Amino acid sequence: MSKKVVTFGEIMMRLTPPGFLRFGQASSFDVTYGGGEANVAVSLANYGVAVDFVTRLPANDLGEACLHYLRGHGVGTQKIVRGGERLGIYFLEMGAAQRGSKVVYDRAHSAIATIEPGMIDWQAVFADADWFHWTGITPAISAGAAAVCLEAAQAARALGLAVSCDLNYRKNLWRWGKKASEVMPELVSLCDVAIGNEEDAAQVFGIHAPDTDVLAGKVEADKYRGVCEQLHARFPALKTVAITLRGSLSASHNTWSGVLWDGGRFYSGATYDIAHIVDRVGGGDSFMGGLIYGLRAYDDRQRALDFAIAASCLKHSIYGDFNLVTVSEVEKLMGGDASGRVAR
Repeated sequence: MSKKVVTFGEIMMRLTPPGFLRFGQASSFDVTYGGGEANVAVSLANYGVAVDFVTRLPANDLGEACLHYLRGHGVGTQKIVRGGERLGIYFLEMGAAQRGSKVVYDRAHSAIATIEPGMIDWQAVFADADWFHWTGITPAISAGAAAVCLEAAQAARALGLAVSCDLNYRKNLWRWGKKASEVMPELVSLCDVAIGNEEDAAQVFGIHAPDTDVLAGKVEADKYRGVCEQLHARFPALKTVAITLRGSLSASHNTWSGVLWDGGRFYSGATYDIAHIVDRVGGGDSFMGGLIYGLRAYDDRQRALDFAIAASCLKHSIYGDFNLVTVSEVEKLMGGDASGRVAR
């Protein structure tokens, strides 16, 4: 039996105007919860993988509600620490057609933003684990969160766990005094697996794919082989690098694919035309969750990539941050059944 996957980061309350209302039209908000590493944990739990999500939550009723939400999706919460003043919040205005979505963060001074090294016993957390995952969102939150993320990655590496990251650049979060380019290199150097979107490597490390235009939907797979190879050249520990490829034709219509490089071969996957997006938030996280599952479940790297792309394609049909799909549903799409017919 495989050991657990551990993910570490912030989970927030998500407040969304119902339907596709704008913030100025809203008289109520729908409540869900989400955050990069929590989203990955839920994906893995749905695939039957034992997974613990680690974070710091306030010892109040909102912290309890968040724990209940995670437990309801099969995620282990026993290693979450309590403390701090508040749960972070983000507000999401859902885009449609040519109007893009908008996010407003209210996460300053959240419980995890005030975390400090030594608050989490990583030796105990990793005692029954063989994989650790984090994203570039976590070190962007605060100096303390960055230090704890490094503390965790170093401990995981020393214990022989596989370490993965999603570069996940968020320019609006890096406000605590250092740039992503100053903090991320040390963290990424500890990773075996890294993923990013079409722009993350350029924004964090200055590594660009030639002749691409994501706003025009111009994201040719072959152009990203060099990005993968340059990331490996800079971070030799990286055994696997994957890039998600989103062509944004409108807020409601995207193309979606991905590539993977494993040091010896370069793989590209199917391109899905997603013509009616229900919710694209968490799309990259659903790819990461699918890739972790695929790399653990299949010997075939192409199949692992195909699983990740298909899983994240399905996420675009699901409201909320979490990708609530099963292995059989993903493999059905991988097998070519994209009809959407009723299953009876």
